[in-house]
Amino acid sequence: MGLHGIDPRTPVLVGVGVADQRLAEAGAGVGELELMARAVEDAAEGLGGLLGAVRRILVPRGTWRHGDPGRWLAERLGLVDAHSTLAELGVLQQSLLTRASTDIAAGRVDAVLVVGGEAAHRRLRARIAGVELTDPVADGVPDTVWAPGADILARVEIDRHLAVPARQYAVLESAIGAARGVSPARDAREIAALCAEFAAVAAEGGRSIRGRTVSEDELLAPVGRNAWLASPYTKWHCSQMNVDQAAALVLCSVETARRFGVPRERWVFPTVAAESNTMVPLVARPDPARSPGFAAVGAALGPGAADAAHVDLYSCFPAAVRIQRHELGLTGRADRELTTTGGMAFAGGPLNTYALHATVEVARRVREGGDGLVTSVSGMVTKQAGALWSTRPAPGGFRAVDVSAELPAHPVDPDYAGPARVVGCTVAFDGGEPAVAIAVVEGEGGGGVRSVASSTDAAVLASMRADAWVGRAVRVTGAAFEPA
Repeated sequence: MGLHGIDPRTPVLVGVGVADQRLAEAGAGVGELELMARAVEDAAEGLGGLLGAVRRILVPRGTWRHGDPGRWLAERLGLVDAHSTLAELGVLQQSLLTRASTDIAAGRVDAVLVVGGEAAHRRLRARIAGVELTDPVADGVPDTVWAPGADILARVEIDRHLAVPARQYAVLESAIGAARGVSPARDAREIAALCAEFAAVAAEGGRSIRGRTVSEDELLAPVGRNAWLASPYTKWHCSQMNVDQAAALVLCSVETARRFGVPRERWVFPTVAAESNTMVPLVARPDPARSPGFAAVGAALGPGAADAAHVDLYSCFPAAVRIQRHELGLTGRADRELTTTGGMAFAGGPLNTYALHATVEVARRVREGGDGLVTSVSGMVTKQAGALWSTRPAPGGFRAVDVSAELPAHPVDPDYAGPARVVGCTVAFDGGEPAVAIAVVEGEGGGGVRSVASSTDAAVLASMRADAWVGRAVRVTGAAFEPA
């Protein structure tokens, strides 16, 4: 087994770091590249010269337009021989950590840096104030570009008001509430309670982007900037991407950690990672309240997922948390916290890097005792992943499990006309006022054909906000529906 009974090729996380800023003055602070560099420097503390052994840098794309941020970081940090990879939107964030771990275990590389970040709040402040930023730009083409294999949205969703993530997740909420048999009002209260718990964790940990807790009532009766977006969501239910945050993780082999004298108390082992990359758009899912992909991820992770002491579920929207909680078997303990940071709505959701921040915090807690679980989502719970972390290596070594499989999907026909039933729905708002009722519908008469239809009728808008519409009979005419 090698050194002290551990296979020397076993991957281990030895360095974690973050960097953040939230400055009111337009143009103050630094851009995302510098934030990423600072996060790496934080992660490298106590690693001796190990950072110099990094030969691969993996970066998930953010809202920025840099060509090769990995190469810029390599030059900034003196890692001249590092191979740069840019993972495009739609690649699961956990996939970067999994690839780093598998490459280390296979002996393809000794040390890997996974790093990502945003300075979206800084850019927003500058744009509002008309201030021109002169931040460095990472030009060039990465050594490797990692892109997803398919589109996340169906064409009918894009064409019929359902491309906005808040609206898609709101439709999922309606299906979850209907599956539980509760009224929209009661379900909205339970969603608000879950969000308030996350807000409290963010505030208690000093991470709140609002500087305080947020109450259930504030989520249920929004005022000011906390406007309605799509029932049952206000702005504060939703991931807040306008933040300046970066996270970095340094992984290496056990023999490399030993060679550079990294203290054993810094070691955190990835024991198993599982992911599903099968993509079924919302409109085609047999049951929008469920996620077969997350069920398969949970089965692959095993009982350690439900037993983990430190849990951070990907929290872009409440529906994502609720689906994961159910599919991963985390519903049994009422006292279990589902976030270590406070989540993406309250601690901040930097686009395409939040799972890295969650892994940093979970790893820090695992060092103090207890195993950890971190999950990742791409799209509208379209792709799913999870990983377990421990101070003890897995007896059989690190496992990376791809649970992708053919999943059932309904046929989609945007031209369907006739009787149908509502599968999921929401009322979308414009300027804080209800604007359009959107429904995923399933046609009657066999075949289970699906489509997306909408209505701007005032009575429908009012009723859909107050009453349970999932399962209700409607009549569909192309892009529109009306009560049957």
